[in-house]
Amino acid sequence: MIVYVLAILLFLIGLYGIVVKRNLIKIVISLMIMEYAINLFFALIGYREGGAAPIHTEELGDNMVLFVDPLPQALVLTAIVIGLGTTALLVSFAVRIYEKYDTFDVRKIRKLRG
Repeated sequence: MIVYVLAILLFLIGLYGIVVKRNLIKIVISLMIMEYAINLFFALIGYREGGAAPIHTEELGDNMVLFVDPLPQALVLTAIVIGLGTTALLVSFAVRIYEKYDTFDVRKIRKLRG
């Protein structure tokens, strides 16, 4: 149970960074922290204490074995790839904004509007 609370706390730390920080790079890093907190939470949902890998083998036979749910793991893998693409796009936007306005500060960028 404590691990779920820590994943939610990690999400809230990322949300704090997005809402409070003014630097574009810090905002992108905060968004990444939020993405990884959600990925961690999904991976924790599929975890089972004492669970085995969901691989069919002949040695299991008719024994009832508790398996780990593979669906959240597959979703997290897909989310990591999508998050990587999103992060690359956000960093490229931040670099282009820096080239145009010579600052990462969001408030200064809003004042310039050029």
